[in-house]
Amino acid sequence: MSADLPDYYFRIRENGAAVFRVDTENRQRRIEMDQIALVNVRNGEIKAHGERKLTPADMGVIREWLANRQALLARRDIDDIHRAVDYLNLTAHWVQTKASDAQLEDVTDALLLAMHDLRTVLVRKKSERIMKGQPTEDSGD
Repeated sequence: MSADLPDYYFRIRENGAAVFRVDTENRQRRIEMDQIALVNVRNGEIKAHGERKLTPADMGVIREWLANRQALLARRDIDDIHRAVDYLNLTAHWVQTKASDAQLEDVTDALLLAMHDLRTVLVRKKSERIMKGQPTEDSGD
């Protein structure tokens, strides 16, 4: 294990992370991790753990991690959507070339409803953007 451990460790949780201060400067030369805070990525809330007081240095590191994590999750979200587009194309190819009647019977209604719902939301959102005067990709603005 590297001797150059970071001063903080972020244990990822579903809505954020538990923040630990890492200590290797002890007599037993063991790695000690002391939980100092909880971070909520969705609302940006930072709560000190227990009776702890977070230092300005703690808050700076936590805020930097929070901004980086939110940006990473946003990139992952859009990447997931691009993958969904690919998967829709692969699904269309499967339906056209490989699907049996039984398989189609099993998935057709669910796919049609999901695609109808998606189309409805996309059309509404595009209409809202047009009404606000925001350029759309296909409007030539």
